[in-house]
Amino acid sequence: MENLNNNIIKNRSEILFLYDVTDANPNGDPLDENKPRIDPETDICIVTDVRLKRTCRDYWAEYKNLPVFILREISEDGKLMTKSDKFSKYNLSKEKLKDYIDIRLFGGTTTLKSKDEKRKSKSDEDSSEETGAITFTGPVQFKFGRSLHKVEYMLVKGTTVMPSGEGKDQGTFTECYILPYALIAFYGVVNENAALCQELPVTEQDVQLLLEALWCGTKNLISRSKFGQMPRLLVRVEYNQSGFYIGELDKLVKLISQKSDTAIRSPEDFQLDITRLVEKFTKYQDKIQKIEVAVDDSLSFVCEGKFVQLKDALSFLGDRVKVLKFD
Repeated sequence: MENLNNNIIKNRSEILFLYDVTDANPNGDPLDENKPRIDPETDICIVTDVRLKRTCRDYWAEYKNLPVFILREISEDGKLMTKSDKFSKYNLSKEKLKDYIDIRLFGGTTTLKSKDEKRKSKSDEDSSEETGAITFTGPVQFKFGRSLHKVEYMLVKGTTVMPSGEGKDQGTFTECYILPYALIAFYGVVNENAALCQELPVTEQDVQLLLEALWCGTKNLISRSKFGQMPRLLVRVEYNQSGFYIGELDKLVKLISQKSDTAIRSPEDFQLDITRLVEKFTKYQDKIQKIEVAVDDSLSFVCEGKFVQLKDALSFLGDRVKVLKFD
């Protein structure tokens, strides 16, 4: 218990995460033909925080074998289990929910069965006395991800070799919407105060697993609609005091290119201007405990109009800059 308490996060962190998609759909809208979500006023691609959290949850469950609560599970009668069903099946309590890494980091709301419902179910598994709802506000919150440039979606049509049903002897037509390219920026905060107030035992190891899930989960999301996603930049800024943070790190980087926004197809077509980001880190360097960074080699940086390496641009922080390596 003493070691756990020593590892509990005590200060605030900010996260900036950039990844790109090529010929893929980063977050289709099921209510609009599964088209990529695009802000109609700005032509900027939008990816919800729910999509990013799903990526992390799947990575923790499939690659790290960690307990994840918000995870698809089928009951013995073949139905998709609700959160209330899982709560009953595993005889959980509010305290036991904290064993799930996604609850500790992202929070969650679970509506429990009433006493009448429990009596009607006559389940021997559900011996808990808790009813009503349990709510944890996640210490880790992400804004919607937004592309750093305008995008246009493309409709791709094709055919299949197999008929769609009995009595049909030809393959069917298919179509899907993709983005030829988009560089997407997510910004998030690790709020130590939210963890403390709710007695959520968020540890430094949890935060490291979050960073790993962002990078490796994005790269390993190999489905037909998502294959083509690559992590490009991950920055975590940890401060040396509770409650302080710079804010909106995603607004401090800018994509610059000789091409029009919609003609960009790879990191070779642009540079990332980090001038304002470095200015902010310089201004508040006395409040920075450390900065952790992971950078894909294909990304090029510009600061004050000159090409730079990220580690050189942050050299004024000395050994407070740590380079993350993911397998």
